[in-house]
Amino acid sequence: MNYPSRVMTIAGSAAGGSAGIQADLKTFQEYDVYGMSAITAIVAYHPKTGKNVHPQSIEAIEAQFSTAVKQVGVDALKTGMLFSTEVIELVAAIISDSNVDTVVVDPVMVGKLDSKLLEDDAIEALKDKLIPLASIITPNIPEASILLGGRTLDTVEQLKQAAVDLHQYGPKYVLVKGGRLKGPAVDVLYDGETLITYEAPRIDTVNTSGAGCTYSAAITAEMAKGKSVSDAVHAAKSFVTTAIANGFSYTEMVGPTYHAAARKFGEAHQIKVKGEEE
Repeated sequence: MNYPSRVMTIAGSAAGGSAGIQADLKTFQEYDVYGMSAITAIVAYHPKTGKNVHPQSIEAIEAQFSTAVKQVGVDALKTGMLFSTEVIELVAAIISDSNVDTVVVDPVMVGKLDSKLLEDDAIEALKDKLIPLASIITPNIPEASILLGGRTLDTVEQLKQAAVDLHQYGPKYVLVKGGRLKGPAVDVLYDGETLITYEAPRIDTVNTSGAGCTYSAAITAEMAKGKSVSDAVHAAKSFVTTAIANGFSYTEMVGPTYHAAARKFGEAHQIKVKGEEE
């Protein structure tokens, strides 16, 4: 029997089910890979205290990863919300000590509604400790801007330069996501030599909670199955675009992308791909 690839997410747990661990595991299931998780923090708003992020202990995070490796093994992993310097340093050490070759780092810093998901003093640890270990990093525009010292990123050309500059931090690939630009949704991939743009139609919806997590989880699943990085990004962008196009909400709040959309409706959004030497 051919067992499914083993994929792990190290990220925050979103109580509403739209992002973080929950979005990752839903994506893994759609891709028929075996999903595992290590929860770094629970993201849930307490109505009395106003507290929104509830970090887990270093011991608990380490135990989750150790258990997954011992009981199952890991072919590929992705990181999401890590929140603090201490957690980033732990995760970097875990990855360095493991035999996992495929590492997708989603440098989660800013939530969909600009909520803060990474402590200020953890940014340097992210840049120095974790990003150099990545097969690919997948920042959105606010995250890429923060990593580059607050640079303005308003055009595709600026995204291309950001991808080139972020590559100097040491990842093998950089994917800068242009979901917040005007016009078509254009993302830029860079491997140190070639820039590739991926263009999808912009979907007129506010229900995009978890889109970034879903995108990076889909890339991880595709790579775990043996696809090249560029092909994984291409397929993942089609998957997440279809999920966004079918997003919904149960309340007046921003709702989730629909992870089962491609399977349920038989849709697959076409993505325009263009490559050029840097």
